[in-house]
Amino acid sequence: MIEVNKELEDYILRHSENEEQILKDLNRETHLKMLRPRMLSGHLQGKFLKMICQLQNPKRILEIGTYTGYSAISMAMGTSSDCEIHTIDCNDELEQFTRNFFNRSGYEDRITFHIGQALDIIPQLDEKFDLVFIDADKRQYVEYYEAIMPRLNQGAFILADDVLWDGKVLEDIDPNDKQTQGILNFNKHIQNDDRVENLILPIRHGLMMIRKK
Repeated sequence: MIEVNKELEDYILRHSENEEQILKDLNRETHLKMLRPRMLSGHLQGKFLKMICQLQNPKRILEIGTYTGYSAISMAMGTSSDCEIHTIDCNDELEQFTRNFFNRSGYEDRITFHIGQALDIIPQLDEKFDLVFIDADKRQYVEYYEAIMPRLNQGAFILADDVLWDGKVLEDIDPNDKQTQGILNFNKHIQNDDRVENLILPIRHGLMMIRKK
């Protein structure tokens, strides 16, 4: 498998569709104003999420882990006007910043933004989802997965981010590193679950595609 270094990544970016202006602004302001801006999905992953939505045409989307809204807006760009997107984040300090960008994007009518713990909010959603994107607390990936499985339509997809975790999945684990342990537990859990089929793609920090049979 070819290693994607900075030079090759720049080539990929130059030969992919340009980043929309609202996402470019969001990317820039996140890097200027927020802690841990590398949590932002970014151009390539955003385009991937948009294209998945264009291919699948989901009517109900759930996102666990909003951060500043880049991935939610990217997915909204790939959906039809009758799609509903529920996105959840536990950090209320980001709410005003993120809502502002949802409003500026023009997709605020499609996006419902929930502040709180995902495991508390998911049971309150009276929806069946076609697509779920997980990019939140790695320690709870298995719990998120089991919470959403009963709320998926047959053939629905789950996209789970960071499943290669900067290559840490191949390293000796520090007993105190609960995030990496959470990713390892999740990957094993999915691989042993006969309710689904799955594929890991080397996009960004590893993206697992999971399809409910």
